[in-house]
Amino acid sequence: QAFGITSIGMANLFRIALVQLKVGANKSDNVAKAVDAIRAAASNKANLVALPECFNSPYGTSFFGEYSEAIPGPTTDALSAAARDNNIFVVGGSIPERDGDRLYNTCAVFDPSGSLIAKHRKVHLFDIDIPGRIRFQESETLSPGNTATMFQAGPVKIGVGICYDIRFPELTRACCDNGCQLMLFPGAFNMTTGPAHWELLQRARALDNQMFVATISPARDETASYVAWGHSTVVDPWGEVIAKADQHPGIIYASLDLDRVAAVRAQIPMLTQRRTDLYGLTTQPGFVPA
Repeated sequence: QAFGITSIGMANLFRIALVQLKVGANKSDNVAKAVDAIRAAASNKANLVALPECFNSPYGTSFFGEYSEAIPGPTTDALSAAARDNNIFVVGGSIPERDGDRLYNTCAVFDPSGSLIAKHRKVHLFDIDIPGRIRFQESETLSPGNTATMFQAGPVKIGVGICYDIRFPELTRACCDNGCQLMLFPGAFNMTTGPAHWELLQRARALDNQMFVATISPARDETASYVAWGHSTVVDPWGEVIAKADQHPGIIYASLDLDRVAAVRAQIPMLTQRRTDLYGLTTQPGFVPA
């Protein structure tokens, strides 16, 4: 597979690569394309590469069981080896995970040694019904996760959500309150919600928390039963889009100036101006790891 490359930003900063992968019915081919993309991202000096939601499987409730596997398992073993072989952080989009009799939509994260350092199970299941447009019920087959997920990647602390998680500002705020400077959201918005809300939500979460937000979509496939919007994007703490894909397969790059987070928070110090005597975010024990 040939990947288009868009380079944004300055060298020698924390450089991320977002892989907008075309996902097909052949699981092995999907994983092989992901490994090729990881290698390409590393060769273009990325520190971290992120894959899209359901990168090894077509997206749909009828596919999750068939394509599911345990973690660790064949797909995550391939990601671990790719992280180690290319000396790069790998955020493994998501795959249908089987754990006992339950299925989850799960993102596995690997450090440059190939070690599994984080695992996020999608907290908010995508159950929507827009009459005449789209109905989708992840809860027909999937179970929700119950924790916020964060990890350290060199100089940057990163939070992870999956797709529908981005609509719930409390999750991103919990990660922000725990020191995250970047949120990654593998996601597959569709042709109804994508043009209406995809970029808007990313910019809102970035502005809410004065942090970087990046989203990673599958490429659009008009022949699929679920058609993804595409347009993987990186937004900075000022709410500006600094890198954006179209609908086609490819890799986009952004070099993140982490000092930008502190600068924006100092200029408009809203995070320290919150009236916690009037309102606040309450999380249940264990939701945010100690």
